[in-house]
Amino acid sequence: MILPPTLFLKAIRISGSMLFIVGALAFLICASHVYLNKIFRRGVAIKGLYSYIRHPQYLALGIWGIGMAILWPRFLVLASLSLMFILYYFLAKDEERRMLRQYGETYAPYMDKTGMFFPKFIEKSFTKLIPDTKVKYLLIPLIAVTVTIGIGFILRTITLNQLHFDARDNITLVSILPEDNEDCIKSLDGISNTAYSKISFIQEGKYYLGYLMPADYIMQGMIANTGSDFHLYKKNHTLAMISEWVFHPFSHLRASPALHMAKMHNVDPVMARRHHCPIGIDREYMDCKDCPYRRIVFIQIEDNHNKRVSGKASLSFNIVRKPVGFIDINVQTGEIINMKEVEKATAWGDVPTPAI
Repeated sequence: MILPPTLFLKAIRISGSMLFIVGALAFLICASHVYLNKIFRRGVAIKGLYSYIRHPQYLALGIWGIGMAILWPRFLVLASLSLMFILYYFLAKDEERRMLRQYGETYAPYMDKTGMFFPKFIEKSFTKLIPDTKVKYLLIPLIAVTVTIGIGFILRTITLNQLHFDARDNITLVSILPEDNEDCIKSLDGISNTAYSKISFIQEGKYYLGYLMPADYIMQGMIANTGSDFHLYKKNHTLAMISEWVFHPFSHLRASPALHMAKMHNVDPVMARRHHCPIGIDREYMDCKDCPYRRIVFIQIEDNHNKRVSGKASLSFNIVRKPVGFIDINVQTGEIINMKEVEKATAWGDVPTPAI
């Protein structure tokens, strides 16, 4: 939801798209190999990737799953991914037992010269670390869960430490676009100069996390229900947007719903974005790229002990977050031109959404 602010996080995000694509293509190639052999009665598939490893389809699905976990980074996805690794391991072991019963004379030598999920020379280094006893059937699931979830925690910590937060009084701001980091201070100045009584959903004694973004930022519906234009799950161009998410990860987040629709209907994207401006600014001389207006979507944050919450602590696990409203602000002058309360749910209703 937030554009990666550092080269490392950008590389991780790009690797997600690459793994997603490579895994999907490898799976389709391996599946076609197996089924073509079955249709033409060529026997067991032992060519192509099958000449190096016995279960390239499962490996491809694992790669695909890792890419998906990066594209949609949630611990629920990581838990599902680790469970998938465990199930595929035991499913592969069961398939090998059946293959030995049916094609023992040819399959046993094939097993001797190929690895299970990786080439033989790589798997030898793993087998030295894991004892070849029944204990390994407990160790392998434990390792799969620990490594998968552990990497998730590590990447989450790195991400939080590399995000830019600005806090004043009871409000913390984080910018969606890295180049808007400086606008957080200007926005806080504008909010401070506006009496709290004028912003009905901001109360003294409560703490808030505000996401600063372009007014037509495409993913804002996952933070709060700011309008029907950002109910992406209700739109008819889901497949096109998924393709954009995979193939153009950074430009996708910079593109508004109007730009996506303009691309689909072959109309001028500049005009489409201008005429569908969510804050109603339709000025011929204004370039959306240089627009001084930003939207701040506010989430009320509470911890279990009602302590002060600010900075990256706003995204801790023990924090309850509730959407309360949004404002549209001129970051150059600090003028607030719109403000609106929102319901206590995102545009996705009761579906849990990521914190960042």
